[in-house]
Amino acid sequence: MSQYKFTNYFENEVLRKRPYIKKKWCIQVIENPIRTEKQEHNRYRFWGTCSEFGDRIIRVVTLEDKITIHNAFPDRRFKT
Repeated sequence: MSQYKFTNYFENEVLRKRPYIKKKWCIQVIENPIRTEKQEHNRYRFWGTCSEFGDRIIRVVTLEDKITIHNAFPDRRFKT
């Protein structure tokens, strides 16, 4: 977990609004994504499942370096 970083937005807003999201889940999604795509503003989206979260899909957004986590949330609309 030490190689990953978290933006102030993630630390102060995302975890406050979604206290059920765990940092380790975000890292698991980045390391084992179902799908990845480049997003506007040099960010990347990663989708993955989390067994500890009922095998639901979580979308994780990182900065350009793909190790600084900026946002994360359950993605109910994800389609393979």
